[in-house]
Amino acid sequence: MAVRANRGYSRRAVLQAAALAGAGALLGRTVHGAVGHAPIYPPLIWKPIPATGEMLPVIGLGTNRFSEAEYDSLKAELGRFTEAGAKVIDTAAAYGDSEAVIGQSLADLGTRDQVFLATKLSGGGPRHPNTGGATAATDAPLTGQDSLDRSLQRLRTSHLDLLQVHNLNGVDELMPQLLRWKKAGKIRYLGVTTSNPADHPRMIACMNRYRLDFVQVDFSIGNRDAAASVFPVALKRRIGVIANMPLGGRSGANLAASQNRALPPWAADFGAATWAQFMLKYVVSHAAVTCAVPGSTKVEHLLDNQMAGRGFLPDASMRKLMEHYWDT
Repeated sequence: MAVRANRGYSRRAVLQAAALAGAGALLGRTVHGAVGHAPIYPPLIWKPIPATGEMLPVIGLGTNRFSEAEYDSLKAELGRFTEAGAKVIDTAAAYGDSEAVIGQSLADLGTRDQVFLATKLSGGGPRHPNTGGATAATDAPLTGQDSLDRSLQRLRTSHLDLLQVHNLNGVDELMPQLLRWKKAGKIRYLGVTTSNPADHPRMIACMNRYRLDFVQVDFSIGNRDAAASVFPVALKRRIGVIANMPLGGRSGANLAASQNRALPPWAADFGAATWAQFMLKYVVSHAAVTCAVPGSTKVEHLLDNQMAGRGFLPDASMRKLMEHYWDT
């Protein structure tokens, strides 16, 4: 049977709530309507990390487009992120300014302890811990320890909630170090990532070889390969899954493809009021997916995405209907 939702949780309700709650409180607390004190926002949806049972909200934030030139607006977005009750922030040493912007923002906001902070390292790269750039005197390969120290410095934190091997680059070399760092309390969870379906067989081999806490993999309604390949192994091995590019590629190709398509009326049955919410609810409703990390640099996009992590998720029969609608 399809999941039912309160039809009052519409885009109109979101806008009404914004007016009632004020910009600073949107999605951050329980918001009540003017009549009868009825809640406007449905509750956050949480899922457990398979390895420990720790609960995470299902919609996080990807940050590969963060730039120091937009620091003030990005800090404001991260402030709204925690006000919304969200937790998972995903970044990488290779994402330019991202780690530094996040670290400074969380320090300025005083919210480091409110987030689940994930970053990535790989088995190579320039040795220059302060800026990440190579110089004539410092162009030797970056070691795993160098990369960890640089990320901790940039992120202004003493530990990471999750450290991942970026695109499986150097995973065999780095795994012993990750295990030592985990034992020492520098990282809480460890994992590997890819954003390329061609890497799924290598990822599966790593999942079977190592005791991973997480994998991060590309998955969207328009790119469902991981559901047939990676996800069954994740469920069997009790490995958490973070879905990257859930809106279709780094440029949100699925959103672009949906511009001239009508959102099906039955999307309201599971609380989706926009195409972004439709796509994100599809992704995080898969049993193997712990959370998704859609990228955004604008508050309005962040809030739209966060609404996908509230209320209800489609069930298996509704997911099939969503796939059919998207494919035709």
